[in-house]
Amino acid sequence: MSGALLVAGTTSDAGKSVLTAGLCRWLARRGVRVAPFKAQNMALNSMVTADGGEIGRAQAMQAAAARVEPEAAMNPVLLKPSGERHSHVVVLGRAHADVDAMSYRDHKMRLLDVAVDALADLRRRFDVVICEGAGSPAEVNLRDRDIANMGLARAAGLPVLVVGDIDRGGVLAHFAGTLAVLDPADQRHLAGFVVNKFRGDPALLQPGLDWLRAATGRPCLGVLPWRSGLWLDVEDSLDLDSRPGLFTPPVGPDVLNVALVRLPRMSNVTDADALAAEPGVAVRLVTSAAEAEEADLVVVPGTRATVSDLNWMRERGIDAALRRRAAAGRPVVGVCGGLQMLGAVIDDEVESRAGRIEGLGLLPVRTEFGPEKVLALPSGRWRGHEVTGYQIHHGRVRVEGGEPFLDGCRVGQVYGTTWHGLFDGDGFRRAFLAEVAAAAGRDWRPGTGTFAERREARLDALGDLVEEHLDTDAVWRLIEGGVPAGLPPVAMTLGAPGAGTPGGSVEGG
Repeated sequence: MSGALLVAGTTSDAGKSVLTAGLCRWLARRGVRVAPFKAQNMALNSMVTADGGEIGRAQAMQAAAARVEPEAAMNPVLLKPSGERHSHVVVLGRAHADVDAMSYRDHKMRLLDVAVDALADLRRRFDVVICEGAGSPAEVNLRDRDIANMGLARAAGLPVLVVGDIDRGGVLAHFAGTLAVLDPADQRHLAGFVVNKFRGDPALLQPGLDWLRAATGRPCLGVLPWRSGLWLDVEDSLDLDSRPGLFTPPVGPDVLNVALVRLPRMSNVTDADALAAEPGVAVRLVTSAAEAEEADLVVVPGTRATVSDLNWMRERGIDAALRRRAAAGRPVVGVCGGLQMLGAVIDDEVESRAGRIEGLGLLPVRTEFGPEKVLALPSGRWRGHEVTGYQIHHGRVRVEGGEPFLDGCRVGQVYGTTWHGLFDGDGFRRAFLAEVAAAAGRDWRPGTGTFAERREARLDALGDLVEEHLDTDAVWRLIEGGVPAGLPPVAMTLGAPGAGTPGGSVEGG
């Protein structure tokens, strides 16, 4: 069976997805056939694979870094939160169940077998599999049913690297503490550490890394420097505040201002990434009517809770702002759930079980939710430009008028479609933005190059970070050799700087 490695993190958003993608690109450039894997992902950003399965958007991005087609086995369990304590569960790309936090615990041990089998399948077909953990292995309250971190590592015999975000502070304590709270059988798999987002002279960090090795018996295999502008597909709305902006200066004299409504259960926010990558287009997340009024274009994105998020917009007066925009001929576009909210009627006995409610009435569209999820990869044309996208929804939309717009419609300057990813196509995106600019009275001009090229440049930048700042020989030895022998167990008390031996008397985590 092929080699494999698990990238865990000290916290959520520590850099697991970034390091996994960087490792995939580094190996792919060496001619290694590599695949990404995440046993369990909790995210509202997902996409559809060529065989009609649904997986997390981050795993699709990592597959692009590996230069392979994404598939359901790369993310066998996907959780899509639909409320504070409820999630929709997708297993091997297909809808499985709707669960609350406690009932999901009863599913987990069965899902561990699914995850281990999916990983074994990938390892039979690829030279290397780079696995990404979830959250942190230090969450000992979840360890008994863990399928993504040490539970997976032990079941599949994986060596583990732990990445930590030094920009948050306390990274050495995070590393030492993460190891110390694990039981000895789990500790055996944790083979080393990687520092992420370091600013300054690495020599200043070296004494701390020397202490870390002395206290834990494990090396730091790399210090990745801070790099601004390393945009990547985000996993969920929790990442949005820290995601880098994509703005580049305009080609012409004017900038187009795009407001993306930040719905509480917003999904597939990545639909706006291609807009933000276009020169002279500034995309902002907005939560108020005033912000929506000011923009040249408002995007109402997809959502995992259509009725609830529609009520949220009404509470904030955003619904009235959108009506005023429509009356004034100012552009609005709704994508998937956004289209449903802009429509006349929503009949939902599936997602919210709210029954029949009134939409915003800006498009002649009626939506009825069905129990079976639609997963598809549609394609078409608009204004002579090819458009491709993907569909993930329970709501069946019936268009009853207006000008055709992909699978939806347009009335005046209000557009709606269920197609996610529609703006990735360069010709369509620029033609659409040209219409927005004309309606807004802006002298905006499109750029050159492609969105795909910009995404590739960022994936290559991640590969460069790995090659230049990681001990890739040591990483390769872990991939080939598996869990190293002789890694020492570490107790809850760790040695102070200069102690020189594991298990000292000063608490370090």
